[in-house]
Amino acid sequence: MTNKFNYDSFKEKAIQGILEGKNFSGKDNVLLPMIKDLLESAMQAELDVHMNDERAQDDQSNPNRKNGTTTKTMKCEQGSFELKTPRDRNSSFSPLIVEKQQTILGDALQDKIISLYSNGMSYSDIQEHLESLYNTKISKGKLTEITDRILPDLERWKNRQLEPIYSIIWLDALHFSVRENSMTLKKAVYVILGYDMYGQKDVLGMYIGESESAKFWLRVLEDIQSRGVRDILIACMDNLSGFTQAVEAIYPKTDVQLCIIHQIRNSMKYVSHKNTSAVISDLKKIYQAPNIEAASVAMDEFEDHWNEKYPVVIRSWRNNWLHLTRYFDYSKDIRRIMYTTNTIEGFNRQIRKYTKTKGAFANDKALMKLLYTITKSISEKWTGKPAYWGQVQQQLLIKFEERCGISI
Repeated sequence: MTNKFNYDSFKEKAIQGILEGKNFSGKDNVLLPMIKDLLESAMQAELDVHMNDERAQDDQSNPNRKNGTTTKTMKCEQGSFELKTPRDRNSSFSPLIVEKQQTILGDALQDKIISLYSNGMSYSDIQEHLESLYNTKISKGKLTEITDRILPDLERWKNRQLEPIYSIIWLDALHFSVRENSMTLKKAVYVILGYDMYGQKDVLGMYIGESESAKFWLRVLEDIQSRGVRDILIACMDNLSGFTQAVEAIYPKTDVQLCIIHQIRNSMKYVSHKNTSAVISDLKKIYQAPNIEAASVAMDEFEDHWNEKYPVVIRSWRNNWLHLTRYFDYSKDIRRIMYTTNTIEGFNRQIRKYTKTKGAFANDKALMKLLYTITKSISEKWTGKPAYWGQVQQQLLIKFEERCGISI
């Protein structure tokens, strides 16, 4: 048994330490002696119970005995300390309060590490932070082991059931470098973000593919369908070749709206610098028109003016006209959130804020693990519906009454 903890002496030293400016965490933590004693006393009590149980059950011709202690460094939010773990001669004792291979005490420090990780900090940065704040050194291997605790949650999140109907979804892809077979590859992460019928925003899924393609998007849409999404009212996206066909193959009733901003950016690639202002001014007359009739007139005028110089631009607008102008079927409340992909691009910018300092990820698992923790942190702030959602929901319920199954 360890020497009895002298509380009066501890109290005197702790008070003196506080007066000298010592803290309740880190290298000079005044509470560590008491934490150490509590744990060592608890483990000694566990060993006593274990020994008594063995005496009651086993043949006492060769009784088990206590066999001193082993010392290991424990790390916790209050700092690091040397913990003496009691042993028995038969090595049958396994303490529960601090397990044999355990070197981190409680969930607080582990939660802190996961929080730092979700804020985009590298393992090296986390090590420096923990050492400066808590005087605690943790290996990169241990940090990986701790952050791997979220993998079961990630799998549950990837396979969770979704809402049966989503009012509006946005589809986009982010690109990251991932090491694979001694090579660094560019991979696309497909993201689906949406509002359900009640205005609650959610990331429906994130998927890693070799590159952005309509074929992979088809698999993504099949996945959310298998997870319970039976209908989508409006889908907003950029103009990837075959993208709209992929959506319509799984959700044939969905109104597909191509992002006007992406269309303009793609158009301006073919426009000379001296004509930039004039072309943009004419395009505004199309997408800012009050209705589809006025937009059609503006498009005819745009074609008459610029077809000779920029036939590729005119052809692109004509070929995509149906999906570029779907938003004219809706009121202004809905138009403003569906004619661009700003909603999902805002989410992507937040992701980039945390990943911009990253180089190549070790593997797909490391990439998805970080994206999930960041997404979880971001989405925790999505607690309410948009202020304008009442008007949007009312208009959607009227327009899609037979598909929604929700009373007004």
